[in-house]
Amino acid sequence: GGNRPDRGRPGRTWNRDFCEILPIMTAVQSPAQPVSRIGISALSCYVPAYEVQLEDWCRWREDNWSKVAQVVGNSFRMRGPNENAYTMAATAVLKLIRDHDVDPAQIGFLGLGTESSTDNSAGAVIVKGMVNQALSAQGHVPIARACEVPEFKHACLGGVYAMKAAVRYLATDGADRVAIVVCADVAEYERSTSGEPTQGAGAVAMLIEPEARIATINLRTTGSASDYRGVDFRKPFLRFMQQAPSELAQPRDFPVFNGKYSTSCYVDEVLAAMRDLFRRLPGSPATFLRNQGAIFLHRPYQRMAETGLSISYLLALALGDEADQAELAGYAAAAEVDPAALKTELIEEHPDLGPAPEVVDSHPLATQTARVFRSTETFQQLMTRLGTGPVGRVGNLYTASLPLWLAAGLEEAAAEDLPLGDQLLTIGYGSGDAAEVIPLELVPGWQAAARRSAVADALEHAIAIDQDTYEALHEGRQPDTLGEVAVDRFVIDRIGARNAGINDLGIEYYRYDSA
Repeated sequence: GGNRPDRGRPGRTWNRDFCEILPIMTAVQSPAQPVSRIGISALSCYVPAYEVQLEDWCRWREDNWSKVAQVVGNSFRMRGPNENAYTMAATAVLKLIRDHDVDPAQIGFLGLGTESSTDNSAGAVIVKGMVNQALSAQGHVPIARACEVPEFKHACLGGVYAMKAAVRYLATDGADRVAIVVCADVAEYERSTSGEPTQGAGAVAMLIEPEARIATINLRTTGSASDYRGVDFRKPFLRFMQQAPSELAQPRDFPVFNGKYSTSCYVDEVLAAMRDLFRRLPGSPATFLRNQGAIFLHRPYQRMAETGLSISYLLALALGDEADQAELAGYAAAAEVDPAALKTELIEEHPDLGPAPEVVDSHPLATQTARVFRSTETFQQLMTRLGTGPVGRVGNLYTASLPLWLAAGLEEAAAEDLPLGDQLLTIGYGSGDAAEVIPLELVPGWQAAARRSAVADALEHAIAIDQDTYEALHEGRQPDTLGEVAVDRFVIDRIGARNAGINDLGIEYYRYDSA
């Protein structure tokens, strides 16, 4: 406070200026303002046909199938020899436009969230080009020329950042348009590493409209966190500098990661984002979590999502009233953990998880307590099981992991006419390190649009592949045999090479295989 002279406006005082802008600030922040109805109106997905059954994979690797099934899932998908992040994204976007009667001329924002792009200059405009080519061939109008085409990259959180940007676009200069966000990735790991069973590939497209038909997104009540974790999970260019092109010219995008440390980073950043959310909310954080109709998280594998939710709930109890504190103490006692030390561990920052970590496990007491908590009825009520069947069959989709679970869960709830109330929570995470917690509010009649997500249909035409085929695809070689796949998808037609006419070295050309 005080009467400080305003440096930019001589002769004025800070207090006088503040009094002049106070009514404007109050108007902006007033809860009496009309609530924005911007949000998600439709979801569509595409996953490749080639499926690795993890039970088979465990036999090939002589691994423990019962443990893998419990911790990871049932299977994962692999991109085909002529597929990449762009082709999968374009297939999902075209499906969204076609299945949900989207007017392409009204699309003013097409955002791509990915960490698997194969061009270091162009991004979502590649997806737009493919989709427009198919629309024109089918006699439809193309996506508008006046359309923003950004690409968002931050590991598995790029799609969430793209969604937030789309909401902000519609809230400002794009108020009379619609936006599409597409998340597409290829998750692959070196063989014989701990990440190998958590691979996957696929894309999810979301229609964001001024009047949402599934769920609204209120960015005023969200939680954000980010911190630099140097050796968490990275994809430095050095990996490619000595990598000879594969037979199919696909880069083998195996990340550099440190498993236990990466798990600590996930837990720590999700907790930081949850703390940011909880401070914005009135009332008990634990009550807020218990009142959610469903909670969807970034899911690199099933146990990671369970851990993230478990420790988030323990944090909510640590920040709660006497009853919440007593509940936390009960879980601590069952885990043989000191409740006071557990509370301190949950609510304090952990600077020792820096770029060069001094510790591997940042939350040992919370991790130990979470193991006990996962066996309780409260956890079973909190942990969303909707949609876990489909997502357990596709593996880790990086940026598309969270939206696929959301789409599958809502489709299942709508198909079975299950009551979800009106509140949902989404928890996104990206290695390296950032997290976003975004509440959604279901709109009346959301079931009609959710039923058309067609996640179940997208999984129908799976082709179980054998070990030789898996290893060939993993190494970027053309397999000796591949089953027939469904059409209605984009593929890489050819890859350019330097020639006398035009320099198109390495540029990918695409085609649409229609039914």
